[in-house]
Amino acid sequence: MIFNSALSSWESWCLAIVLIAFYYSLNYVKNHTKNKFPFSVYLLISLISGFAYWFFIKVKFSISNPIFFKQVIYLLIIELFTFGYIAILYTDLESRAALFQDATHDKLTHAYNYDAFDIDFRSLFKDNVISDGKFTMMMFDIDHFKSINDTYGHLTGDRVLQTVVRVVQSVLAKNDKNIKLYRTGGEEFNIIFPHYHVKETQAIVKEIFEAVNHTEVDVKENKIHITISVGVSEISKKDVSVNDFYSRVDKALYHSKRNGRKEITII
Repeated sequence: MIFNSALSSWESWCLAIVLIAFYYSLNYVKNHTKNKFPFSVYLLISLISGFAYWFFIKVKFSISNPIFFKQVIYLLIIELFTFGYIAILYTDLESRAALFQDATHDKLTHAYNYDAFDIDFRSLFKDNVISDGKFTMMMFDIDHFKSINDTYGHLTGDRVLQTVVRVVQSVLAKNDKNIKLYRTGGEEFNIIFPHYHVKETQAIVKEIFEAVNHTEVDVKENKIHITISVGVSEISKKDVSVNDFYSRVDKALYHSKRNGRKEITII
């Protein structure tokens, strides 16, 4: 408006208001709807805004009615194609996100699954060997989990797994969102601490240990008191392969289980 010397034109101010209202309307809908792309609402807002915009252009430049309605029809066609294409893109993105979620997450607990663990573990191991960095891993499993399944059934066992994951995830989210939890077996889990020395993980490991060990699951008139056994180790220059590192963490976990369970062993 400044460049076109249109500050004194009320029609130009109306055009500016229409554009501002159009932007804020779309933004409002985006922030107040559960639908990621409400196609019909966006299209309606665009039509109303487009009609108002061309109306003020008609008034300002004295455009004839046939040309005015022709431009509105052209606008409708363009908006149908534009918003339709964007809607297809959103659908495709949602499908890809769902496929990625299924491929990398455990369906029961929603923790990362073994495939995701294997990819991340090997990648971090390679990066740390090259850069001589730091990298720690924690492995734990739920004590007497088979007994829980045999006594209370698999549905209760599933609840125990989900509860443990929820508790651990809450601890990790509070400390460092870059630390990932993986379900790598039935009741076995791994936690990767990228760029952490083993001493730097001890506070988080202890917090996880205490949080889970103070967790109970109600089963009718009974309460299942959950405990875990833990093994922790840090990558070493002597580790030639990922198996060397993994075996050492597994050995630490086995030591905890062999010595009465409900214990943390750091190697």
